[in-house]
Amino acid sequence: MKIIFAGTPEFAASALAALLNTPHEIVAVYTQPDRKAGRGQKLTASAVKQLALQYQLPVYQPLHFKASTEEGLAAQQQLAALNADVMVVAAYGLILPQTVLDTPVYGCLNIHASLLPRWRGAAPIQRAIATGDAITGVTIMKMAAGLDTGDMLYKTHCPITAEDSSASLHDKLAHQGAEAICTVLETEASLEHYLASREVQNEALTVYAHKLSKAEAKIDWSRSATELDRTIRAFNPWPVAFTLMNETSNLRVWNSNLSSQKADHAVAGEIVSINKQGVHVACADQTVICLTSLQWPGGKPLNATQILQSHKLAPGQILL
Repeated sequence: MKIIFAGTPEFAASALAALLNTPHEIVAVYTQPDRKAGRGQKLTASAVKQLALQYQLPVYQPLHFKASTEEGLAAQQQLAALNADVMVVAAYGLILPQTVLDTPVYGCLNIHASLLPRWRGAAPIQRAIATGDAITGVTIMKMAAGLDTGDMLYKTHCPITAEDSSASLHDKLAHQGAEAICTVLETEASLEHYLASREVQNEALTVYAHKLSKAEAKIDWSRSATELDRTIRAFNPWPVAFTLMNETSNLRVWNSNLSSQKADHAVAGEIVSINKQGVHVACADQTVICLTSLQWPGGKPLNATQILQSHKLAPGQILL
């Protein structure tokens, strides 16, 4: 089949790499315009574009597909001229109007990192961890005009462990997503089979994964250790949880686990002890969390042993 691929970050690049190992023809790759990144703020190509160029695939980077503008209309016409059988979309980042969704013979298929209709939206991996879900997965759906509302063709399942961060879970789901789309698109007949047996989403079960913000990454020590541990892992690698050592100095918290120590009469945010396991901090209901990776302003993340050797924190100190 002739496939158009649309995606931007590493999650999408994993799927593109898998499709490149199939007999299908990738006729074009769509990805977000190059963005400034890094300390030098140099224009940087997306992970998908870098892979596409490596395989000498045609790359298109329209700003949008709005028919109300000349640029958007031209982008629609350009896509239609490719005469694709199907378009695969994974974390592309642009809204596709119905005209584009209807352009390929079999429409557009999306690789979404959740078990729809749970966690529609921008941050399904992070919200699943932060909420304490025991399992997540990948859904292949036929795209519709709404936000992740399309009919479901295929699902995979992935347990969420107590050690998972968004980074580790992302990698697991990227692998599952790549395998899932290849399963659905194994042959034209298999695609027709999955389309014929697709399932409508139950709107009553819908949960939205709203976009993350830096503000919500501030640790609220009045919450339980279990809640905070999930939040810390959910916000790794972005926006990264943080606490205040004083009114002007942020301490970034990269990782944690639940501590077996007791808070006794410590107040929320008070450091109970520091040892080779990490920094044990009192939380709500006399629970204790162990911070295992911390980063001071201008420095690199330190592990538990390095934190202990640094002598930058002390028992009795209260984190804000």
